Amino acid sequence: MTRIVSVVSGKGGAGKTTLVANLGASLAKMGYDVVVVDANLTTPNLGMHLGAHLFPTGFHDVLKGRATIDEATYQHESGLRIIPAGIGINDLKGADARDIPGALLDLIGKTDIILIDAAAGLGREALAAIEASDELIIITNPDLPSVTDALKAVKLAEELGTKIIGVVLNRIKRKKYEMKKSDISAMLDNIPIIAEIPEDELVQEAISVRTPVVQHRPNAFVSQKIKKLAANVVGEDIEVSKPWYQRLFNFFVQE
Repeated sequence: MTRIVSVVSGKGGAGKTTLVANLGASLAKMGYDVVVVDANLTTPNLGMHLGAHLFPTGFHDVLKGRATIDEATYQHESGLRIIPAGIGINDLKGADARDIPGALLDLIGKTDIILIDAAAGLGREALAAIEASDELIIITNPDLPSVTDALKAVKLAEELGTKIIGVVLNRIKRKKYEMKKSDISAMLDNIPIIAEIPEDELVQEAISVRTPVVQHRPNAFVSQKIKKLAANVVGEDIEVSKPWYQRLFNFFVQE
């Protein structure tokens, strides 16, 4: 069966689009047939992250009835398929977010996993993405505003009856001012935290070359953490090597 998983953040800047691109690439590398969909109709960025921002047909055209979902689907070199959204002002005209669930129906049975990059916040577009989904991944940063908005996403998902796979703590800097994992978990009603992904300049470097970091720097610690998350999502498990500086520290401690 096709799984439809939305990634939501409650607020902008959490790293939602980056996670969708890299999670999709990781799952494709594992052998799964994956389609990533940019359901952020107002400010779409998924296509830019994957170098697919210039295209003749996109998700807006599907919502307007101008194209089929297959005509708006493109193969990416990482192995995933992408349905980008139009970045022009005119693309917004006549596109209704309420049509998102229906637009995805033609993908059911044709792929293993549909990953939806939902709009930031919890407005009409994000709500439509959640309603179109069977499951939800909530992404947040370890700061109070982000976690507060993530809690709103949790409550909304519970109200709609959408299963929450878990919470991803993203862009962790290991600073004293960041919220502790235990406090975040308690604030989010003990929804499981399924990944802790560090802040890493390599992520921005990968975005600049429009390639997922798991493909750009596959052996980097941040890439390994995302790959482990992907394995978690499909019920598999992989080992993550410690960062080089931790391995070096452990070496000297043993000596």
